[in-house]
Amino acid sequence: MERPRIDLNADLGEEITDDESLLAVVTSANVACGYHAGSRAVMRAVCAEAARREVSLGAQVSYADREHFGRVELDVSYEVLREQVADQVGALSEIAAEEGTAVRYVKPHGALYHRVLDDEAQARAVLDGSGVLPVLGMPGALLRLAAAAGRTVFLEGFPDRGYAADGRLLPRSAPGALVEDPDRVVAQAVALARSVDSVCLHGDTPGAVGHALAVRRSLQEAGFALRPFAS
Repeated sequence: MERPRIDLNADLGEEITDDESLLAVVTSANVACGYHAGSRAVMRAVCAEAARREVSLGAQVSYADREHFGRVELDVSYEVLREQVADQVGALSEIAAEEGTAVRYVKPHGALYHRVLDDEAQARAVLDGSGVLPVLGMPGALLRLAAAAGRTVFLEGFPDRGYAADGRLLPRSAPGALVEDPDRVVAQAVALARSVDSVCLHGDTPGAVGHALAVRRSLQEAGFALRPFAS
C-alpha cells in the first residue's frame, strides 16, 4: 500500500534565514521575488541549490513593501497588482530557467496572503498576473477563484502558527500567534498533514532549521512520504 504523500515547504530567499540548510530538508521552496525581500542574486542562489536538490520552486509574490517586509496591507489597484505579480513571477521564472529548473506554483506572502482570502479584486490580480501556475494557499477567495478558472489548487497548513476558531491564522500581534515549542510544532504538523497538501514552516521563525528537521522526521515516522506537491 502506497504511503500518503505530504509536501514540506518554507519561505526562502528572504536574506534572514539559512536557505542552504532549509533546502536540504524541505521539498518545496517559496522564493521571495524582490518585492518584500530578496534580490536577483539571492533568487539565483536559491534556484541553483533547489535545482541541485530537486526541490520544487514557487514564486512568493507580495506587495512592493520592503520597509514592512510585505506585512502591511496596501490598497493597490487590480491593474497595478497584476503587473507587480507578473513582474515577480517573470523575474523568478527567468532565473529558474537559467539554473535548469522552473517555477511550479505561486503563493502570496504576508499581508497579501491574508488579503486575498477575502478580497476578490486582489485575488484576481494575483491569478491574472501568474499565468496558469498552480496556487498554494488557505481556503478563501484566491483558491475558490483559481479552481473556478480551472487552475490547480493546493492547501497548506502552518504548524508553527496559532489558529483562530474560524480556521484562519491568528494575527502575529495576538498571544499564541507564533508556536515556538518544538513538540507543539511537530504535533501540529502531523495533525495538519492529514488534511492539507503541504505543511509550511516560516524561514524567519527562530529555530526554523531545527523545527524543519524535527517535522520532517516526525512526518516520516507517522507514515508520510515527503514529495513536492507540484513537480
